[in-house]
Amino acid sequence: MILSGFGMREWGLATLAAIAAILLFGPSWWLITIVSILWFAVAAFFRDPLFRKPATDTPSDLVSPADGVISAVETIDHHPATHGPAVIVRIFLSVLDVHINRMPCACSVVSVMHTPGQYLDARSEESAKVNESNLLVLEATGGTRLGVRQVSGAIARRIVCPVVPGQRFERAARFGMIKFGSTTELIIPAVHASTVRVQKGARVVGGVTVLASLHAAPSHT
Repeated sequence: MILSGFGMREWGLATLAAIAAILLFGPSWWLITIVSILWFAVAAFFRDPLFRKPATDTPSDLVSPADGVISAVETIDHHPATHGPAVIVRIFLSVLDVHINRMPCACSVVSVMHTPGQYLDARSEESAKVNESNLLVLEATGGTRLGVRQVSGAIARRIVCPVVPGQRFERAARFGMIKFGSTTELIIPAVHASTVRVQKGARVVGGVTVLASLHAAPSHT
């Protein structure tokens, strides 16, 4: 377990604040206790588990892009990531979950689209439609287009995604995070709907749990 570099500013500031508090008010057991609890709370949020491995060795198995609980599995008529009907597997991340986002498969990044929006509670269904979001359109080996969408929440107001079109990633590779409670979506072409392996309410582990599988399908242009 390490601290994510995506949270360097936050846990760095937490460390400086802790030192400043002790220097300003003097060392005392109650202050050190409070400061330690707050520092560990910040550090725990930015924890980054090491040595995660996908549950299967099958490249076409799509692993979860985030830790959390499946809040919805739904089919829509059209999605910009797939240029057609799509299945959305939505994951809710509480403040207690690991917030590192991971790639569902070996892929290249086609585009990254940030959309400004509101900051409703991520537990509400409406939040996935109107909150600030960041959509990554990906092309898997074989040409299948799919997407991963980061959605902010009421507390999470900073999406971190230092990714540019043309970058290539391996399956389960880290690519960003959303800070302090949020939602992450996996979007796949509806033709793969029968291969979705999770249901609403299931707990998933980023980079490990298989959410769906890709079978042979025509590439999108």
